Order: sequence, then structure tokens, then C-alpha cells
Amino acid sequence: MSKTLRLFTAFSVVPQILFVNMLAKHPDFVEQYYSSALYPKISSTLRLLYGWVPFSIGDLLYVTALGYGLWWFFRHWKKLLKRPKKTVVDLLSIVSLLYFVFHMFWGVNYYRLPLHKKQNINPIYTTEQLIQTTKKIIALTNVVHLELAKDSSAIVTIPNDFDVFKKLSVKGYQNSAKIYPYLGYKNPSQKLSLLSTPLAYMGFSGYLNPLTNEAQVNSHNPVNSMPMTLAHEQAHQIGYAAENEANFIGFLTCINNNDRYFRYSGFTFALRYCLNELYGRNPEVFKTLKTQINPGILDDFKARQAHWAQYNNPLEPLFKRFYSGYLKVNAQEHGIESYSYVVGLIVGYFEKQS
Repeated sequence: MSKTLRLFTAFSVVPQILFVNMLAKHPDFVEQYYSSALYPKISSTLRLLYGWVPFSIGDLLYVTALGYGLWWFFRHWKKLLKRPKKTVVDLLSIVSLLYFVFHMFWGVNYYRLPLHKKQNINPIYTTEQLIQTTKKIIALTNVVHLELAKDSSAIVTIPNDFDVFKKLSVKGYQNSAKIYPYLGYKNPSQKLSLLSTPLAYMGFSGYLNPLTNEAQVNSHNPVNSMPMTLAHEQAHQIGYAAENEANFIGFLTCINNNDRYFRYSGFTFALRYCLNELYGRNPEVFKTLKTQINPGILDDFKARQAHWAQYNNPLEPLFKRFYSGYLKVNAQEHGIESYSYVVGLIVGYFEKQS
């Protein structure tokens, strides 16, 4: 690469940042021309290219890039120190290229129209509305739990077959698309991450690779959470970047699934989040409603918590803090805490259904 081209590539990051900041102020434009027009073509093509491969191409790209970067640095670090200006330009060039690819392939979706406007849902709710929604979810969860476990005190055991999960999750999206056409999903690309163990110690249940559009699921997930995690990552694939929105779409596609295990995974997800929110607002009502939940469901929650506890380590909060910072940079005001805002969408959904 010539010096002129290197300089151009390096400093093009500045107008890119300005352009992205401008897009962030025009969500209607992003929704119409990127998220609903250009992005579906990009994502569908990427899934078509990589979805048929049985292992994660994205994980291999990350590992290869990291390995090559470390090898190159230790081999050339003396030259880097002797030519600091060239080093800075080269690093800026890499950052600029990655910034462009990230936003072109996926990142601009952070600035699309909020989902509650497309769903015509009011995400602002009162404590009384939260209580009523929680009661409904408890009743629905108890029913599907009893259908599966046959005993209110037993824990549901979802068969651990990721190949089955993949097919069923697509059907859940197909069912949901009949009601909400913008949830259409084709060219599946769902993978168990090759980096599952590091992800588990970092505290992540899955992620979307923006370079390959593969939905990566941590194989160390509690099995009862796996359907919901997969549906969440597929929501990212179809362009819903915000974590609260991906959680809501995952919940929606799970409860609209014909499979009772998927519905159980979706309802228990919503129940856990609503209970956590209710505990912060009205602990007394929380205690009362908790007694109405089948004991087997509560034991399931404890089992999932114990499962993740084995991966606790001193570095996990640092990874979570880094990811929270990443979300804030990408227009998620509350960082990783934005996950809890899914409760507003869930309450609004049940209010609308009523």
C-alpha cells in the first residue's frame, strides 16, 4: 500500500465517525434506507455464504487475526519503535477499515427506529401494570411447565440437541413473521461458538459476529436457556442491535413457537426479568407472587444460577464493564443495564394484547 493510500485510509476514520454520528440523529432514515433496505441484503448474503459451514468461521477469523497480530508484533516491535509515525498511520488504517466494515455490515442498526414504535407499544409502565403482567406470565409459565414436567415440583429438562434447536427457532421466527412481517428470517446461520469456554468465563451466553453474521451460542449455556439465547442472537442477525430489543424479539419468537420447550424458555425468561424489576419496586408484592410460581420453576432458576456461578472469576466484571462501554458508545445509554429495559417492552406487549 502506497504512503498516500495509507494516509487516506487512516484519516478517513474521521469523516466516518462524523457520518455515523449524523446517522444517529436520523433513525427514520436509517430504518428506511439501511435497516429495511440495504442491511437485509448484506446479512442474508453473509448467512448464505457461511451458514452451511458446520463450525464458526467468525471464531476462526478472530483467533487467526489475534494470533497473526501477536506474531507480527513480537517479530517487528523494534521496527515499530524506530518508525513511530508509520506505525501510527498503519494502526489507524486498520482501525479505519474495521470501523467501516463493522458499520456497513451491521453496526448502523444501533441507530434505527426504536422497536416499540414499530410494534406500537408503550414501553413506559406503572408498578400496577408490572404486577398484572407478572401475574399473567406466572399463570402462562405454570401451565407450560406442568405440561412438560407433569409435576409442579419437578424441573423441566429440555433435550440438549442444538441441531433441533436451530430448526425449531427458525419456525418460531416464521410464525412470528405472520403477525410481524419484519421478523422474517431466512438463510439460517446458527453456530455453537468455538470460543464457548472463554465466553463463559467472560460471562456471555452468546454473540453475533458482525463480520460473518453468524449467530454464536455459548455451548456452556444452561440447556433450559439455550432456546431463548439462540432466538436472541437471531434477532441481532435480522438487524435488531439493541440488547433490550433482541431480548424482546427472542421472547416473542419463543412464545410463538409450536414447541413447548421453546415457549417454556421464553416465558421463564420474561418471568425472571419481571420478577427482578418487581423486587426493586415492591418487595412485598414480589414475595406474594413468588408463592404462586410452581416450585419446579424456582428450582430451575436456582439451577441456572448455580450453573453460571462455576464460571465466576475476578476478570468477569472487567469484561462486562468493557462491553457496557461498547454499548454506550453505540447509542445504548444504559450500557449493559439496557438488558433490563426489555421489561417495558414485555409489559407493553401484554397491555396491548389485553
